[in-house]
Amino acid sequence: MIQEKEFKSKINFKLWKKFISFINPYKYYMLGLIIVMLIVGAIDATFPFLTKYAIDRYVIPKYMQCFYKFIIIFSSIIVVQTLNVFLLIYFAGKIETHLAHDIRKAGFEKLQELSLSFYDTTQTGFLMARLMSDIRKVTSILAWGLTDFVWGFSSMLFIFFYLLVLNWKLGFFIILSIPFLFLISLYFQNKILKQYRKVRKLNSEITSMFNEGIIGAKTTKILATEDQHLNDLKEQTESMKKVSIKATVLSSIYTPIVMSIGSITTAFIIYFGGNWVYTGFISFGTLVAFINYSIQFFEPIREIARIIADLVSAQAAAERVLDLLNTKSDITENKSVNPDFSIKGEIVFKNVSFKYKNGDYVLQNFNLKVKKGEIIALVGETGSGKSTIVNLVSRFYEPTNGVIYIDGMDYRKIPLKKLRSSLGYVLQTPHLFSGTISENIRYGKLYATMHEIIVAAKLVNAHDFIINLENEYDTDVGEGGSKLSTGQRQLISLARAVIADPKIFILDEATSSVDAYTEHLIQDAIMKVLNGRTSFVIAHRLSTIRKADRILVIQNGKIIEDGSHNQLMRKRKHYYSLYMKQFVEEKGKQLLGEIGS
Repeated sequence: MIQEKEFKSKINFKLWKKFISFINPYKYYMLGLIIVMLIVGAIDATFPFLTKYAIDRYVIPKYMQCFYKFIIIFSSIIVVQTLNVFLLIYFAGKIETHLAHDIRKAGFEKLQELSLSFYDTTQTGFLMARLMSDIRKVTSILAWGLTDFVWGFSSMLFIFFYLLVLNWKLGFFIILSIPFLFLISLYFQNKILKQYRKVRKLNSEITSMFNEGIIGAKTTKILATEDQHLNDLKEQTESMKKVSIKATVLSSIYTPIVMSIGSITTAFIIYFGGNWVYTGFISFGTLVAFINYSIQFFEPIREIARIIADLVSAQAAAERVLDLLNTKSDITENKSVNPDFSIKGEIVFKNVSFKYKNGDYVLQNFNLKVKKGEIIALVGETGSGKSTIVNLVSRFYEPTNGVIYIDGMDYRKIPLKKLRSSLGYVLQTPHLFSGTISENIRYGKLYATMHEIIVAAKLVNAHDFIINLENEYDTDVGEGGSKLSTGQRQLISLARAVIADPKIFILDEATSSVDAYTEHLIQDAIMKVLNGRTSFVIAHRLSTIRKADRILVIQNGKIIEDGSHNQLMRKRKHYYSLYMKQFVEEKGKQLLGEIGS
C-alpha cells in the first residue's frame, strides 16, 4: 500500500503567507472583517468601563434621576454590536466560501497538469482528502481563525488601555501573567502539531481505503474478502481514534492551564483590590471593572490559545494542500515553441532510454522510424515495453535519455495542447464520463455539432446501437459508462477519439475485452479510422493486426522482429510461433463451440 507523505517541519507562519494569493481577490472583505472585529473588540472592552461608571456615578450615590440617559447610550452600543456581529458572520462566511472554491479549483487544475508519473505514486484517496477535508480545514482557519484572532487582539489591546487608565498597579497583575501564557503556548503547540499531522495522514489513508472499497466492491464480493477489508479499516480507524484522542487531550490540558492562570490573577485582584477599596485608594466601581477585566482579558487569551491549537491542527492540512499545489509536473511546456507547427505524423525514436520512478530501465537505446500514415502493430509479452512506447509517443512520460522527433522536431518543443489534440487514444478498458452519449463523444472535440457527432458514430459502427436506445444520443451512460456494455463503451470511446480527426492514432488492446461480434464491428471501424493516419496498435489477438504495415515484436524493450504479417510468417521465428499457437487455440475453441451447439 502506498503510504501518505510525512511532514515534519515545526509550526511555520511563512507557510500561511503562501495563501495570500488566494486571499488577495477578497482583500476588501478581509479589510471589512478586520475593521468590524476591531470595533467589536473595542466595544467588548468598553462594557466593564461603562459598568464602573454606572456604579460610581449612579448606584453608589443613589443618583438615579438621569440613569435613563445611561440606558439609552448602553442600548445604542448594544445595537451597534449586534450589527457588527451580523457583518462579521457575513464577511467571514464570504471569505471561507470563496477561498474554498478557489483553492479547490487550483487543486483540480493542478491535477489536470500533472503527468502520469504523479498518479503512479499517489493514491486517489490521498488526493480526495487534500481537496476536500484538508482545504475545508485551511479555509476555516483563514476565515474564522482570523476573525477570532483580530477580536482577541483588539479586546486585549483596549482592555490594556482601560487598565492603565483605571489603575496601572492592579493592571500589573494581569500583565505579569502574559509571559507564563506565552511559554506554555510555545511548549504545547509543537506537541499538538505532531499529533495532528498523524491525524491528517491517517485521514488521507482512510479516505483512500474508502475509495478503493467503493471502486473494488464487485471484486471484493467475488473474492468474499469483506471481512478482511473491514479488519483493515478497523485497524486504521482505531489508530486514528488513538491519535485523535491524544491530540484532543493535549488541547484539553492546554486550555485549563490558561484558565487557571486567569483565575489566580483574578484572585490577586480581588484580594489587593478589596483592601484598596476598604482604604479608599480606589472606588468600588473600579474594583468591579477590574474583576470583569481580569475575567474578560483571559477570554481573548483563551481564544487566541484555541486559535493557536487550531492553527497547529490546520497547518498539517495546509502542508498537504500546498504540497499538491506546489507539485511540479515532469512534463513542462517549452515557452519558445512555434504554436503554428502542424503535425503530419512522422515519428522517430533516437537512442531513447526510459525508466519509471524507482524502477529499472524499460527501454534502452531504442530506435524506431515510423513514416507518416504507417500502421505499426506492437506485439510482445506483458512488461516488454509496448505500452511504454505509446505512452512516450503521447508524451504522458518523457524519455530519460534520447530524443523523440515528430516531423523532424524534438517533440518537447511542440505545445502539449497541439500534440495531444493531434492524438487519438483508445484504451483497453474504456472510460466514459457521467453524462449522455453525445456529451461523451463531444469530449473529443468540445465544439462539435450534433451532425459531427453522428458522423463519427457512424464511422466507428456505433450509430446503429445508439439509435436503438430509448433516448438515442441523449442516453445517460451512468458512472464510468456502467449502463452500457463493454463493447458499446469501446465504440463510443472510439468515436470520441475519431471526432477530433487526429493525425496519430493509438489503440491499446482495444478489442481484448469484447465479444466476437463486437470485435468484428470494432475491427471494421478501426480499419476505416486508421486509413491515412500514423497508428500504433497494441494487440493481444494477433489475428486482428494482419493488415498492419509493420509488426514489431518487442522483448525486454528491444525490437527483435520487424516486418509485415506475411514477411514475419515466412521467417518462422518468434512471431510465427505466437501466431500459430493462437491460431490453433482459436480454431479449437470454434470447433468445441460448434460441437456444443
